Amino acid sequence: MRYHNITHDDMLNGEGLRTVLWVAGCTHRCENCHNPITWDIEGGILFDDSAERELFGEGGKGYISGITFSGGDPLHPENREEITRLARLYKEKHPEKSIWLYTGFMWEEVSNLPVMQYVDVLVDGRFVDELKDPQLHWRGSSNQRIIDVKATLEKGEAVLYECEA
Repeated sequence: MRYHNITHDDMLNGEGLRTVLWVAGCTHRCENCHNPITWDIEGGILFDDSAERELFGEGGKGYISGITFSGGDPLHPENREEITRLARLYKEKHPEKSIWLYTGFMWEEVSNLPVMQYVDVLVDGRFVDELKDPQLHWRGSSNQRIIDVKATLEKGEAVLYECEA
């Protein structure tokens, strides 16, 4: 897997202060995407042991609420296995912290992926420029949903996350 950046102490990509992994690769190519440099699956740099130590080191700090996977698209088919591995390891090391994941796929398309057993909050759906709303918390357009994954898996239908913001 390749990535572009690891953001420390991020307040824009999920609740609380977070560590964000920005992966390479996105097939959605949404018009006016805020991060088109991440579309190329061969872009960025190789996610190696050093990057993993940085990600887990930052994400393990006491004041950090959790980790966010974004991009690109963490659920690009070529990223899924590695994102699942990272999410599993993070939950094992920090069960009290949350995992957020942003994807252009809809919940209904990805709900059966193994990674979902580790994700707490999923922001789903493609960015739609005509539905852009800068007043929205943690998403770019009004069609995107912020889904409470655990509650959704229990209920069997999408349950929206109760935002504290």
